[in-house]
Amino acid sequence: MWVKHENHQPVGAFKVRGGVHLISQLDAQQRRAGVIAASTGNHGQSVAYAARLFGVRAIIAVPQGANPAKIASMRHLGAEVIFRGKDFDEAREWVEAEAPRQGYRYIHSGNEPHLIAGVGTYALEMLETQPDLDVIIVPVGGGSGAAGTCIAAKTINPRIQVIGVQAENAPAAWQSWRTGQAVEAEMHTFAEGLATRTAFEMPQQILRHYLDDFILVSEDELRRAVIILLAHTRNLAEGAGAASLAAALKQRDALAGKKVGIVLSGGNLSIDRLRDLLAAEGSPGFKL
Repeated sequence: MWVKHENHQPVGAFKVRGGVHLISQLDAQQRRAGVIAASTGNHGQSVAYAARLFGVRAIIAVPQGANPAKIASMRHLGAEVIFRGKDFDEAREWVEAEAPRQGYRYIHSGNEPHLIAGVGTYALEMLETQPDLDVIIVPVGGGSGAAGTCIAAKTINPRIQVIGVQAENAPAAWQSWRTGQAVEAEMHTFAEGLATRTAFEMPQQILRHYLDDFILVSEDELRRAVIILLAHTRNLAEGAGAASLAAALKQRDALAGKKVGIVLSGGNLSIDRLRDLLAAEGSPGFKL
């Protein structure tokens, strides 16, 4: 098994690839108007980073209780951060109403071809480094990373398997993929990068066409994967970043004998959350 360490990107997550590519493609009028996005953190960081790179104003709406480290990062990068709603989808709904009123260029976290193309470059790099991979396992929140991986990997090698993974406690994308219809689902996961209440149309269209399998993992499986990555690779993974490893461990028998690439998609775990995870490791019933 090989780990793609996207936690070492400038904002600590793979999303920056999409933000940079998308904003590089904006015309002069869109750059003058500024951009707006909703995010639990990593998408917002990517937009903020790219906006600073190209001299564009950025407004990011985040839900109450969003990861404080990610909020601080967005502000440090020069974005205006606004708190709206109790979760990502409420923040997104506010942004979708505000963008046309103010004339901002709205950057959706999934329904953006340039964003999907940008984030898909990590799959290209995986196969440049390890061209004989049999399987790539990708975390799914909105699905942009998985969609980009499907397009890049299947174009290079149609036989490669791409497997998505989402939290059992935030299964909207998984349910939508299985039923072929957009599904809204409750979410109660500590992995904010996986915490979307609704599926995104464009990634879902791509995933239905290309994705080979889709796995759900529990909160305990995510926690264990965070600790295993820290212990064995000396890399800090956020919940979504550890999801691929959690899925690989869950499917270890099915993956036996195969060359597997997993994506550590982000390392922006707060200190408080890390402390909680380490404390839970010593509690009864928690096993590595």
